[in-house]
Amino acid sequence: MSSLDTLAGRYGAPSRVRRLAVIVVAAAVSLTFLGWLLWAMLYQADPAVSSQEIGHQVIDDHNATIEVRVQYGDEPVDAECDLRAISHDKAVVGELTFEPDPADGPTYDIAIKTHRRATTVEWIGCRTEGQPRYR
Repeated sequence: MSSLDTLAGRYGAPSRVRRLAVIVVAAAVSLTFLGWLLWAMLYQADPAVSSQEIGHQVIDDHNATIEVRVQYGDEPVDAECDLRAISHDKAVVGELTFEPDPADGPTYDIAIKTHRRATTVEWIGCRTEGQPRYR
């Protein structure tokens, strides 16, 4: 069999430089992803404050309540939590910013006034300085 009959003879063999470049780029992408994953696990997995809704109730045409649980990371911090009441046509009929006191928690019953009947209360979440995303 002559060298013209083999694939490498017919089309040429890949260069070593190209193969090395592919390996280096793949390693760099892998290390970047691993660094991002490590950062996410260490710094984003344990927020300073987080919260969750336990339940809500529409009382009447101008009042609703929501029960929430607020949890702190290593120690209690000053936090602000937001909620809104929404009507049947998806209009916001009431909004409230709540600042939980760790001495009163971890669960809070919050009353919200509305300018017309709400059908639901949406818990947006809590955040603190250095934590721009509500949780």
